[in-house]
Amino acid sequence: MIKKQLKDFEIRQIADSGQCFRMRPVSEKEQTYSLTAAGNYLEISQKDSEVIFSCTDQEFERLWKHYFDLETDYSRIKQAIDPEDTYLQEAARIGGGIRILRQELWETIITFIISQQNNIPRIRKCVDRLCEEFGEERQNFRGETYRVFPVPEALAAVTEETLRKMGLGYRAPYIVKTARMICEGEVDLERLPSFSYEEAREELLKLNGVGVKVADCICLFALHHIGAFPVDTHIKTMLKRYPEGFPFERYAGFAGVLQQYAFYKETR
Repeated sequence: MIKKQLKDFEIRQIADSGQCFRMRPVSEKEQTYSLTAAGNYLEISQKDSEVIFSCTDQEFERLWKHYFDLETDYSRIKQAIDPEDTYLQEAARIGGGIRILRQELWETIITFIISQQNNIPRIRKCVDRLCEEFGEERQNFRGETYRVFPVPEALAAVTEETLRKMGLGYRAPYIVKTARMICEGEVDLERLPSFSYEEAREELLKLNGVGVKVADCICLFALHHIGAFPVDTHIKTMLKRYPEGFPFERYAGFAGVLQQYAFYKETR
């Protein structure tokens, strides 16, 4: 266990921000959450600015510091918001503990294919079913078992009918076909992190079931292109507040962070 004093970090806001679907409350009273990511299990507890991570210093430096984007100065991003923009100022106040997670690319692709026309509780159930059925079993620091996210080869071997029976509906063929495309090298996931935002989005759009909104989510939440700005129904509602258009030029390069603040505000 290690303790860190962190600014601009609120684990409950991060868990509820719609980025990640395997972060769950262990104890709401104590504000403790569990997380399975990149094949690893973590528990995070927070009281005010003190955050406790159930890992070693080495694991924190190797994985979690990067995953939670702890080296980015979010205070500077919030300071850049137009003082006269009362909506964004309020959104940053309400959701200012959110950080843009640096998630594993393959898992993010599949979870956001599942997210289409879906709500967060149901997305979580679908992701859990995939992991329970096809993910490798491991043990956490307590000796309890957990399942990692299934590899592309595992999902490429599944039938569409099997996934439909698991509640994945019309998304089932997207998942199977995308997994097969990855396995066959039609899209090389190892190269994508070196691409620009525009190049990465164009490449992701080749995948079955990935449209512009999902591609932008993947760019933002896995490839850390924080200029990406996914637009769903909640963000469409927000954009109507700007009859002359949202000031994308002012926030070029970090509009995706503001999108998360706005999304969090709109879903409260």
